[in-house]
Amino acid sequence: MGFLAWSEDTAALPGLIVLQEFWGLNEHIKDVTERLASEGFAALAPDMYDGRVTTDPTEARQWLMALDPAEGLQKMNGAVEHLKSTANVDKEKIGVIGFCMGGRLTYLAAAHHANDVKAAVPYYGGGITMGNPSPLSRTGEIKCPMYLFFGAKDQLIPMDQVGQINTELTTKKVPFQMKIYPEAGHGFFCDERGSYHEASAKDAWEKTKSFFAQHLK
Repeated sequence: MGFLAWSEDTAALPGLIVLQEFWGLNEHIKDVTERLASEGFAALAPDMYDGRVTTDPTEARQWLMALDPAEGLQKMNGAVEHLKSTANVDKEKIGVIGFCMGGRLTYLAAAHHANDVKAAVPYYGGGITMGNPSPLSRTGEIKCPMYLFFGAKDQLIPMDQVGQINTELTTKKVPFQMKIYPEAGHGFFCDERGSYHEASAKDAWEKTKSFFAQHLK
């Protein structure tokens, strides 16, 4: 299951995988997918929860904890393969973007699909440094350029974790950029949440579009 969008019936569109927050494949993620489609991408948001969506953080956390890592990877594999097999998608130009839980999965996808993913943008990737093994431990497998976005007031992702990510990417010589917004907290990009920070979200969106245009178009 997933949500697929493109706005141009032309051949060889660059493809993007859009990875959800822990709430599920909700209207916000669908909106982001459509916004990316309007920028000239074939954008696919795989449904990691098989149709379940919630606004209850306790329920969302339970679903996140219950998500089997192997099953999550299988769904990402399916999304990548689906885009590669779609007639109007250039299979050599596929990127990935994700938010919160999806930010962690984006980091993992950049490593796991190193031969397919050509650009990756994790937004406040929760848990990149956590787990056994953690996505951070696979940094050396990443080949593509990355742009990472964080909020300095994010209570779920302390700045020491952001520092660990920065150090590991630098040490492993992964080409990357990182932007930390001083006034932004967790979920600052989502305009349906109280944590939305308009100035940071708009700036990050422009940087995201430019980054994907540079590396996928």
